[in-house]
Parts: sequence; C-alpha cells; structure tokens
Amino acid sequence: MLSRLAHTLVPAFGRLTVTADRDADLAPGSIVAANHTSLADPAVVLAALRRLGVEPVLMATAGLWRVPLLGRALTRGGHIPVHRGDRRAARALDLAEAALGRGRLVLIYAEGGIPAREGAAEAAPGPFRSGLSRLAGRTGAPVVPLGQAGARRVTSGSPARQLAGVLSAPLRRPALHVHVGAPLTLAGDHVTGTAQAHAAVTAAWRTAATRLDASPALAA
Repeated sequence: MLSRLAHTLVPAFGRLTVTADRDADLAPGSIVAANHTSLADPAVVLAALRRLGVEPVLMATAGLWRVPLLGRALTRGGHIPVHRGDRRAARALDLAEAALGRGRLVLIYAEGGIPAREGAAEAAPGPFRSGLSRLAGRTGAPVVPLGQAGARRVTSGSPARQLAGVLSAPLRRPALHVHVGAPLTLAGDHVTGTAQAHAAVTAAWRTAATRLDASPALAA
C-alpha cells in the first residue's frame, strides 16, 4: 500500500525522474541501500522503485509505528521497525533476513538517520552504520546502491520549514531524481563491506545530484 500511495502522491509534490545503470538489477532477494536526506525521501524512493516494478520491504525507525494509521499500514505491509539503541535492534536484522529469504527486496538506510543541517542543498551521504554489511554478510544478498537527490527541496530544516515545504511543494513541484546503480557483493569484514557500500551509494547519489545540476554540492 505504501508503494502505491507514494506512486500516486509523489508526482503531485515534485517532478520525479528515474535512471539506472545499464547493468542495474533489482533481483528478488536484493538489499537496496539508499541515502537519507529528508522525511520526504522514503516516499520518493518508493515511488521510483514502483516505476521499476519493485515494491520493497522498508526498514525504518520504530517511532513511525506509533503514528496513527501509518503504523497500521507499515505493519500490514510487512515493513520492519528498527529500534535503535535497544536490545530489540537485532530483531530487525532477523526480520530483514526472513524477508530476503522470501524473495522480497529490503530497502535500508545505512546512515541511520537524517542529517542535522539546514537548507535544501545536496550533500554526500554521511557515514554508514554496520547493519547493512552485517545483513549482507548473513544472507549473501546483493546490495543495490540507490542515490536520490531533491527530496530536501520538498521538506528540510526546522519543523516550521518542513511544514512550509510540504504545503508549498504542490505549487513549486521541485525536481527529484533517483538513480539505481549496479548490484555488488560486499567483501571482507564489516568495516570493508561498509566502506564498499558507502562508496557505491555515494556514486549513485552523485549521478542523481548531477541530474539536478547540483554542482556546488558536488564540488564540496
């Protein structure tokens, strides 16, 4: 349901375009690793993946399950709550492993949160946590790097600015772009695998950002 809802609503809030590497492959049982910049980007990514014929299981902060209606929708869709800093955190990897085993794609945000910065400018992905590498190591699943750019143009900054951004987005319809890279198999220990995944997602983000002509951010 979330993928269908995102597919319906995102075009009303922005102009979404999607590209992929020639050898990109969203095969069943893959882990999709995306950069996280805004409250809006999960919807952008879900809409883009649905255009490509994919409806993934989303790993997301457990706090979303406390939101009325949204929590029920997440549960019905089989999405996975992540309890950060809690003994239940390991359970998220168990659930993700089971979903991959059923042939579902799992969407993970390895940065673990939205960057605390103002403004709508693009910036490279922050450091990754080890959960992505550990999940790939446990399952042998390929990792598909995904870069999104433009979601901060929908909503970013303080709560007041975020609300203003959402309310004005249907009038502004900012450009949004998602790029899917070629899958990779993480190698080595968790530190090496995490670095490998971070580099691949950064490359996919760079392609997406270039599509939005975000040259100052790229230079930075």
